[in-house]
Amino acid sequence: MSTIEKYSIDSINHENALFSSFRSIVESSFYGNNVKKVTTIAEAYSLAENSLGTIVTDLPIYKPEELGIPENAKILVNNDGKVFGRTASARRIIGQPTIDKSYYEAILREAVFHSSKQNCYHSEVIVGLEKNFMVKAHLMIPQGYENLLYSYLLNFQEISDKYSLLYNESVFYHEGDLYLFSDPDWEHPDFPDELAIFDPDHNAAAILGLRYFGELKKATLTLAWNIAHRNHFIACHGGMKQYKLSDGKKYTMAAFGLSGSGKSTITLSKHNNKFDVSVLHDDAFVISEKNGSTIALEPAYFDKTQDYPMSDETIKYFLTCQNIGIILDDTGRKVLVTEDIRNGNGRTIKSRLVTPNRVDYLSEKINAIFWIMKDDSLPPIIKITNPILATVFGVTLATKRSTAENLQSNIDLDSLVIEPFANPFRVYPLAQDYKDFRSLFDTQKADCYILNTGYFNGTKVEPEQTLAGIEAIVEGRSVFSDFGPLASMSYLQIEGHSPDFSNKSYILKLKKRMESRLDFIQEQRDDLDGYNALPEESSLLLQHLILELEICLNTFK
Repeated sequence: MSTIEKYSIDSINHENALFSSFRSIVESSFYGNNVKKVTTIAEAYSLAENSLGTIVTDLPIYKPEELGIPENAKILVNNDGKVFGRTASARRIIGQPTIDKSYYEAILREAVFHSSKQNCYHSEVIVGLEKNFMVKAHLMIPQGYENLLYSYLLNFQEISDKYSLLYNESVFYHEGDLYLFSDPDWEHPDFPDELAIFDPDHNAAAILGLRYFGELKKATLTLAWNIAHRNHFIACHGGMKQYKLSDGKKYTMAAFGLSGSGKSTITLSKHNNKFDVSVLHDDAFVISEKNGSTIALEPAYFDKTQDYPMSDETIKYFLTCQNIGIILDDTGRKVLVTEDIRNGNGRTIKSRLVTPNRVDYLSEKINAIFWIMKDDSLPPIIKITNPILATVFGVTLATKRSTAENLQSNIDLDSLVIEPFANPFRVYPLAQDYKDFRSLFDTQKADCYILNTGYFNGTKVEPEQTLAGIEAIVEGRSVFSDFGPLASMSYLQIEGHSPDFSNKSYILKLKKRMESRLDFIQEQRDDLDGYNALPEESSLLLQHLILELEICLNTFK
């Protein structure tokens, strides 16, 4: 099996590196008399359908028999209160500087004690859909949150007969199973933003006071990505697809961007059926450092609903919905109000059947990585040929915050932020991701492109323009022009979106953005006692680009 669930008597001692006090607090709670095990999606559906607060719509599940869902099942809806997005401020990582392990363990013990006085559910899933990387994850959650349990079993892989056999044949890793303890009703006066505590070295987490399903999904992926990273995979929060071209060749690409950047649109696009496209996933996968192959971690898709009105064909692939409205149509059916009318960040779990071209494994190495930005100093598509610079733009991926996040009221959604490799769920030093992604450009020879899906020259970059540019790259007919004085960078000419290096204001803006990236890299030396410090080559290269732009500005004097 891939991870360890049961232990020999001789291995149960304090010297076993798989054990910790934090993990022991979490895992022990799963074995109480108050905990009932739920083993199938069908059972979870029945519990969720009859749970208080559930809205049972009149919309049937498409092909429920293929998903383990009961016949005649309907799309279920549950809605949260004030918070309807991820709360980054709640995260605490055991092992990072400034984190007092004993303090958080005491809080966890108290939370577990109080949970033992209520009925809870325990369920298991598999994370990773190919036998080279499969790990087992356990979730415990209180009665009353059956919808979260059901969504969890849908989002990850139910341990069916087929996957149980595959799991038993999968590559073994000397790692314990993942254990997640969740109490959405937890409250503490010192933590108004609630708590999500991780012990990544021992594959355990506690999600306290957080009701949004995305917290459970990302907590599970956080631990799974960390196991992958420890075992020679590159952890990826992005989308992956492969094109089969008319000449028989294949083109494999990965796109990295935060929620709302266009990552899913790019990954799931069928390009008007111009290509035979295979989709690995639009959110979570891993890349083998040994051979460049890629593995999807989840079967389903956790997607925003705002782009799918009730008339959209995609609705038929919805399984559950969160934080959306319900209304009666003209025939009296309970149907969905999806376009973020009730609140921002309405969500659905979509069936894998929405992509009939879906695959769980790609053996071919990646041809290209696309960093998705929302940076108005950059044209819609830029190519980078220097492996160090390609990695630097990944580590300084600039974008805007989205409604998928639970942010403080004083945060400006229009301001640019940097999120390295579009992955806010990393629980190990940033320099390790830097090394891993640099190897893709250097050793595995992947090309690098930047996609600006925001505004340039005051004009919105339309999705059709981005997709047309990708098509040109895939087909080998793209022509790039020099990006001013910056060597190793060139841009794809798109009507209305050409950079003007005769415009001093534009060069100043570009220089300012490069300086922001340099500031971010240099700040990592001091934050968390240097925990995320990056190689000096990253600073030196940005300093060189800034100098080139400064020389260009001097010509205006």
